[in-house]
Amino acid sequence: MYGAPRARALATEAVHAGRDDLAGQGLHAPPIDLSTTYPSYDSRAEAARIDAFAATGAEPDGPPVYGRLGNPTVARFETALARLEGAQSAVAFASGMAALTAVLLARASAGLRHVVAVRPLYGCSDHLLTAGLLGSEVTWTDPAGIADALRPDTGLVMVESPANPTLAEVDLRAVAHACGSVPLLADNTFATPVLQRPAEQGARLVLHSATKYLGGHGDVLGGVVACDEEFAGQLRQIRFATGGVLHPLAGYLLLRGLSTLPVRVRAASATAAELARRLTADPRIARVHYPRIGGAMVAFEVDGDPHAVIAGVRLITPAVSLGSVDTLIQHPASISHRIVDAAERRGAGVSDRLLRLSVGLEDVEDLWEDLDRALDGAGPVGEGEAQGRRERLEETVARSGREAAAV
Repeated sequence: MYGAPRARALATEAVHAGRDDLAGQGLHAPPIDLSTTYPSYDSRAEAARIDAFAATGAEPDGPPVYGRLGNPTVARFETALARLEGAQSAVAFASGMAALTAVLLARASAGLRHVVAVRPLYGCSDHLLTAGLLGSEVTWTDPAGIADALRPDTGLVMVESPANPTLAEVDLRAVAHACGSVPLLADNTFATPVLQRPAEQGARLVLHSATKYLGGHGDVLGGVVACDEEFAGQLRQIRFATGGVLHPLAGYLLLRGLSTLPVRVRAASATAAELARRLTADPRIARVHYPRIGGAMVAFEVDGDPHAVIAGVRLITPAVSLGSVDTLIQHPASISHRIVDAAERRGAGVSDRLLRLSVGLEDVEDLWEDLDRALDGAGPVGEGEAQGRRERLEETVARSGREAAAV
């Protein structure tokens, strides 16, 4: 007698989740359903289904009702992402900020407007909380202060790990314990479920800007929250009421992006780790930030002019966003975190000389050549210092080669 089936590996789930029914339908590629509305000849039954959704936010049984309530193509992506994150459900939105907005509105609707958060967060997430645009109030603290910051009206604790843009990490399991009964929302955009699954460490909500690694090609906007089914129902009701829906074509592209997510993240992470090693050995660099869990993001502080580095790259693209197949670089203090108060930004470790590099799938030597040239243009280096830099870089490259050969 056969035992229980073995749980499928992440790489397998990435390819097959959300697509399990295709072969039975005689299909190979998932179909794209672009309908905004759907026929129904039984208006009484339709009314009952809409009433049921209004009561619980559960997905209606049977055929779709209306594009703002749900879409079959988007549902495939939601199913797949929930499986990858180890969550019961997932709810997709038009952007990562729309997803975070829905979470805050869901908590506010229960009279829980207070948020405890740990900096740094993505700059627009920081602004949304700080500005009180949704009537929320935020208490900023470090991870050790979370328990003391909780109040009776605290509806949410929010962290991002690794954080944007410093790549600072928090102990998610310890943070979840400190939250008690208050839901922990972990922004997992940088790590993706390939590197960590916050739900397994106690986070009740896992947020992604799906625009980034989940899509992976810089051609789709989206956001998603993985969570339990109870909270998913609340999010679906908020999405229906506010209209922050994900377009079906975006849902199709995100589902396609998930199929190569493990391969892309692991390949880009290997290159990022090598670039981080070389940058660490470079005297033109004051400090390098690279997460313990790895990943394709590198942040570094230059001794010279960071704007000159941005202006000097040719292969690397100077642009906002991240997680694409091509490498991007940006200056957070000028762009992604400019909206955050300067003193608070610096206090969170986002210095004016910090650059954030999203490493893509190019060859590491080509990327290093471009970065090296741009760094040379950022400030003068004396001959003695230059010779020392060359020697350290040669040793770093040689050591990397020895490590690769050992593997």
